[in-house]
Amino acid sequence: MTYESATNNQSNGLTADLDSIDAVARVEAVLVTSERPVREARLVEATGLGVADVRAAIASLNDTYEDSNRVFRITAVADGWQVLTLPEVAPVLARLLAARQQARLSQAAMETLSIIAYRQPVLRAEIEAIRGVACGEVLRGLLERRLIRIAGRAEELGRPMLYGTTREFLRIFGLSGIDDLPEVDGLQRAPSWTPLTREPDDSPESTGPEVVDTLKATPTPET
Repeated sequence: MTYESATNNQSNGLTADLDSIDAVARVEAVLVTSERPVREARLVEATGLGVADVRAAIASLNDTYEDSNRVFRITAVADGWQVLTLPEVAPVLARLLAARQQARLSQAAMETLSIIAYRQPVLRAEIEAIRGVACGEVLRGLLERRLIRIAGRAEELGRPMLYGTTREFLRIFGLSGIDDLPEVDGLQRAPSWTPLTREPDDSPESTGPEVVDTLKATPTPET
């Protein structure tokens, strides 16, 4: 039974007696059945534990995994917690995933993604000025992979779109937040545009990669 199906069962009135389940087991059950990072607030809600108890359970589980030489740990990723394998076993997983090599990001996609990550929110024109080539198809591919999102619109002629990274980007690259990006020569972690106020939007929220958050923005002065 997955975490999602368990949630559906609860909505149907099939509630479990949490008091009979150990706190550590509750946390582990949620994390090992989730394919994505689980936010701490969501862990608290699902397990019926307090924040301190959830963190203590995670620490206890990681101690157990280390003592028993397991190849995974519970790691803080993308504003949440997820069970991830250790870097030491990466060669094994690389062999397993060898058949998916064609699905890897191209050099052009990695360069574009790096610029967006370090300069977000950033205009397409700025990305193309840095790379020296058009990047429309590359941006479209990154949007389809949900690695980037349309973060708003610039307050200039034509109101061009601004691009930023997503939680999926953080998850895939094992980052807790943008501040965890390493220092790279020539790439400064500073937005090229500063969002101002959000305009009212009565449309229903969408989870698709093409969702546009309508923001007013102004250029960030160069220092």
